[in-house]
Amino acid sequence: MKTTSRLAENLPRRDFIKACVKATALMGLPASLSSRVEAAAQTAARPTVIWLHFQECTGCSESVLRSSHPSVSELVLDLISLDYHETLMAGAGLQAEEALHASMEANRGKYFLVVEGAVPTAMDGIFCMIGGKTALASLREVAEGAAAILCIGTCSSFGGIQAAPPNPTGARGVSEILPDKAIINIPGCPPSPYNFLSTILYYLTFNRFPELDALRRPKFAYGRRIHEHCERRPHFDAGRFASEYGDEGHAAGYCLYKLGCKGPVTYANCSVQRFNDAGVWPVSIGHPCIGCTEPDVMFHQTVAQKAQIEDPTPFAGFPSTEPTPKGSGPDPLTVGVLGLFAGAGIGAGAMLARKLPNRLDPEQQAEPHPTTKSDDADET
Repeated sequence: MKTTSRLAENLPRRDFIKACVKATALMGLPASLSSRVEAAAQTAARPTVIWLHFQECTGCSESVLRSSHPSVSELVLDLISLDYHETLMAGAGLQAEEALHASMEANRGKYFLVVEGAVPTAMDGIFCMIGGKTALASLREVAEGAAAILCIGTCSSFGGIQAAPPNPTGARGVSEILPDKAIINIPGCPPSPYNFLSTILYYLTFNRFPELDALRRPKFAYGRRIHEHCERRPHFDAGRFASEYGDEGHAAGYCLYKLGCKGPVTYANCSVQRFNDAGVWPVSIGHPCIGCTEPDVMFHQTVAQKAQIEDPTPFAGFPSTEPTPKGSGPDPLTVGVLGLFAGAGIGAGAMLARKLPNRLDPEQQAEPHPTTKSDDADET
C-alpha cells in the first residue's frame, strides 16, 4: 500500500502542487499529466541514490541546495533516498565508506548513481583519490551495480574545465569511460537544479527516463538553442550589437554576439528557466553566454571568441532600424513624381482589366493545348 511521503508534509499543499505543475511544464508534458506527476511525487517508494564527487567545485550540489520557492533541497531529499553524499552526510571516513558499500549491496541493480565532477584517467587516475581508491576505480565499482547514471554538471558530463587543454590529469566525462552504461547528462556550470529535479520526477512518473539527444541530454531541457528564446534576439535580427562592455549598445540591452555570446550554438533552457528564482541568467545581466552546456565550447574557446554561425547580420531587405539623418533621404519632389506615375500606371491597368472578357469563348475553350513541336519540324 502506498503512503504519503514526507514531500507533501514538508510543503504547503499549494506550493507542492505549484512545484509539480512547474516540473510538468518544464518536461514539456501536457498540463493534464500534472496530476500524474503529483501522484508520483507523493509515493513512498523512493529510489536509492549514491552521489559521488570527483574533480569539481561542488557548485552543482550547492545550486540544488540553494534553490527555493519551493526548496528543491527538500524536494530532492524527499523524492529520493540519498544514501551517500560526501558534502551532506554526517558520517566521514570509515563510517561513510561502510554506508556506501552497505547501500550498494542492499540495492544492487536498483540504485541510481549521480556523478559530480570529471574523472582523471592519467597515470591510472592518481590525481583524485577517495577512501584510498582512485576516482576511476570508485566510478567503475559503484557504476557496476547501478541501474543508471546521472551526470550533473558539465565536468562529469563532458570533462569541463579539468579537460581543457592541455588537460594534464587526463580528465574525462563519465560517458567516455563507461560508454555502454545507461547515462543521462545534465550539463551546465552549474546546471539548473530544476532540470535535475524534473529528470527524477519524469522517471518516478513513467518508470523510464525522458528522451535524450545525441549527447545524452534530456530533450525537454536541452532540445533548443538559447538563442531562440533570448530576450535580446530582436536586436540580433535587427543588427543591433554591443561592441564593447559599457558602450551605448551594451547599456541599451543590444545583442551580445560581438562580445562572444555563444547562445546561437548552445542548447539549453537558461533563457526560459533562468536561475536563482529571480528571473535572471547571464545574458539578462549583460554577460555573454559562455556555452557551458556544450562539450567543445566552454573552456575550449575564449569568452570573447565569436560563435561560428552562418550569418550574424540581418537580411539586406529589412528596413534600417536607425533614424535617417535630415537631408540624407530621397528628394521629396522626386518621390512625388514617382508616386504620380505609379498611380497612373495602376489606374490604367485596372481599366484595361475591366475591358478584358471574363472567360474564353466556347470555341476557344474547345481548342486543344498547343504542342511544343512546330509545323516546320513535322515537315522536316
